[in-house]
Amino acid sequence: MNKPIDLVAALNRSDIIIGKVVDFDPAQDLLYPFDLTAANKELTNDILDDTDVFTSWVEDKLRLNNCRYGIGGYNEHRSIYARSAHFDTGEEPRRLHLGVDIWGTAGTPVYNFHDAVVHSFKFNNNFGDYGGTIILKYVLGDVVIHALYGHLSVESLQGLEEGMFIPAGTRFAAFGTKEENGYWPPHLHFQLIFNMQALKGDYPGVCQYTKRDIYLKNCPDPAVILKYTF
Repeated sequence: MNKPIDLVAALNRSDIIIGKVVDFDPAQDLLYPFDLTAANKELTNDILDDTDVFTSWVEDKLRLNNCRYGIGGYNEHRSIYARSAHFDTGEEPRRLHLGVDIWGTAGTPVYNFHDAVVHSFKFNNNFGDYGGTIILKYVLGDVVIHALYGHLSVESLQGLEEGMFIPAGTRFAAFGTKEENGYWPPHLHFQLIFNMQALKGDYPGVCQYTKRDIYLKNCPDPAVILKYTF
């Protein structure tokens, strides 16, 4: 029987320093906790069916609450994926979100939180898909883990090569516009993955609810890296 991977223990090592993913000053910047489940009755189809209207809704929430970013979504059962046929393949649609979303403005810089190498990258250009996608591979003590950065600008993919070293603290990507991020309001999908299962440039960020336990075991809560609180 395989021993469970203890990511928290690895991150608690004194020689493991975790940096930022986006610019954020916890002393003065606020985060807005977005609820994208069916319980949020404010999020109507009129909003979800138009990316520009959806973007304005996100921007208004951030502005009215004086928040620099919105955040949330791990292990969240989301109704919003009904807007895209990309999540409706098979008998059971995919609705359970496996990463954390950081909602902000297009062009927001994305930084590498620890030394890593490029595992793979791809422009996943389907409606509702990741758009610009970069997957980095990390060795954190005894733990090997991958981080998927989705909804990036196409420019973020330029000059990358598999195996390329990206030092901690490097600004290596940026939030994409709707035309390059799968037609979503600008945001970063940040997901941790132990086993990439031979996939490159892509990995499910949303799973079928009946497969929840399998995927959550392979995709731990990114809050251990992002360290956000409300």
